[in-house]
Amino acid sequence: MKHRYEALLVLNTQGREDTVKEIIDRLESEFQHEGAQIEQVQKMDKRPFSYMAGPLNAGYYVNFVFNAEPQSIAKLRSKFKLDPEIYRQNYQRLEEKKEKSPKKVAKAK
Repeated sequence: MKHRYEALLVLNTQGREDTVKEIIDRLESEFQHEGAQIEQVQKMDKRPFSYMAGPLNAGYYVNFVFNAEPQSIAKLRSKFKLDPEIYRQNYQRLEEKKEKSPKKVAKAK
């Protein structure tokens, strides 16, 4: 059964700021290759880190909202861990999208 997830990826674009679009397109195809259906991609621009925990002082944040099988998250995590263009990754399961029922109108007496 597919669940709804959110993946926040921090990209290492140091020296390659002009290739961000190609990196995001490649990541989208990686998600789809693992059977995920992407709902939304938010490009959140380059942001500085609050403190330096490594060689980078800033990263390009991208947020993916998608539907996927639970076992595909482990596959994506291990695949992206080996990718030098992904600096950090975080996955979170979201609540299922609920359809809003139309409001009931009071009957006139």
